[in-house]
Amino acid sequence: MSDKSPDAYRTISEAGEEAGLPPHVLRFWESKFAQLKPVKRAGGRRMYRRQDVLLLKGLRRLLYDDGYTIKGAQKYLREHGVAVVAALADAQTPSPDPAQDLKPTKAESEPQDSTAPPDQVQAAQTVTSTPATMLSASQIDLAKRALTRLEQARERLTGVLQKSA
Repeated sequence: MSDKSPDAYRTISEAGEEAGLPPHVLRFWESKFAQLKPVKRAGGRRMYRRQDVLLLKGLRRLLYDDGYTIKGAQKYLREHGVAVVAALADAQTPSPDPAQDLKPTKAESEPQDSTAPPDQVQAAQTVTSTPATMLSASQIDLAKRALTRLEQARERLTGVLQKSA
């Protein structure tokens, strides 16, 4: 970590080092997250403020630790704001319930299809019956999303096969 004052501007290398990210990732994230806007000096040199570094750390946590995709992190940032994401930077607790960001899909809100193969039903029951101490909230959320996507893909394939028969 730098000997600079917490409020001092940081170069891209210093900000990256503090956030645990290489400079090319910071440049890429600038193109993906409109809220991340370091001050640019003459010649285009980036200077990161304290709040920029905290936002980087929060984004790093969402993307690397909590398993969010870029799109998911963009949505989370849009819905919760910069302050909440920046607060995740040094927080030891899990991110605010990411399941709140997901509206149940048709597949999640309807009862299980009795024609589903037994191994799919078994997988669904395994995910939901695993003790919470073994999986983090973000892992459970990712598993639920994956299961939903699989069910949607199965429905689409079933429809295609029925049309072609």
